[in-house]
Amino acid sequence: MDIKRKVMCTSTGCIEYAPERYKKYDIDIIRIYVNFNGKEYLEGLDLDPVAFYKELETLEDPKNNLPSTAMPSRETIIGHFEKAYNEGYREIIVIALSSYLGGTYNLIRLVAEEFAEKMKIYVIDSKITCFGEGLLAIKAAEMIEKGIPTDTIIKEIRWMMKRQEFIGVDGKLDYLIYNGRLKGGKALMGKMLSICPVVHFTREGELCSLQSVRTPKKALNQTCEILKGIIGDRSPEDYLLWHVYTGPSLLEQLVEIEKGYGIKTNHESVIMSPVSGCHNGPWLAGYGLAFLRRDDEPLDENTEE
Repeated sequence: MDIKRKVMCTSTGCIEYAPERYKKYDIDIIRIYVNFNGKEYLEGLDLDPVAFYKELETLEDPKNNLPSTAMPSRETIIGHFEKAYNEGYREIIVIALSSYLGGTYNLIRLVAEEFAEKMKIYVIDSKITCFGEGLLAIKAAEMIEKGIPTDTIIKEIRWMMKRQEFIGVDGKLDYLIYNGRLKGGKALMGKMLSICPVVHFTREGELCSLQSVRTPKKALNQTCEILKGIIGDRSPEDYLLWHVYTGPSLLEQLVEIEKGYGIKTNHESVIMSPVSGCHNGPWLAGYGLAFLRRDDEPLDENTEE
């Protein structure tokens, strides 16, 4: 008898903001909370990201009215696992946002241990967020549909994780400063000189500044330069490339600039998750990149993090 398997993902994976065709995989979403203007929202359920970023752009006194985020409760996670068990699932693959961005991954992992006698639950720290995270869940679901063994699926996901990219530009430093990610003299000089950081995720899953460039236009050009180097001569058939963004203003500039570099996305744009975007602000634009393994590229044998 085949074991019934299911995929789960944290709401930061943007699956609900991605193309409709992915809905067929029925990936279960573990939702993270956003607190804003005195209300609590469940990401992906009752908070529209487009409206959210528009409001952030015009927010009066943003320093003292910042949105905040909160992890799902232990009881909520237990509910997801119990529901899956009652529906007959005995193996679960959970793709969680980077553990560097909060305690959600570790909480899910701890709760999963409580179900060890009932189900096999694989909790994977995606080392990234937004649709890069969600795409890992989608790929896992696709492989389950094809009947691929779970251990092979985990290896495939690890292979993608070692080569995934998120690179973008924060057009204004305001929210990075207000959230305490940029402090002191660096914050003051950054504002004075119109510094725009080119941000990316390290292989360990930390979002950090790759370069600091003056003016958004120069930063977007630098982003395109770096991206071209990462892709190299790889065929578009062997990767997925999409735009990541919060508000539309910087994205429009990026779309024009990338033409000069011959960059062409081959996947629809996916808006940044509000949980992630509230820390960067409504002026971010960049790219998500996922390499797809060719038949001549071996799987890594080590599946440990």
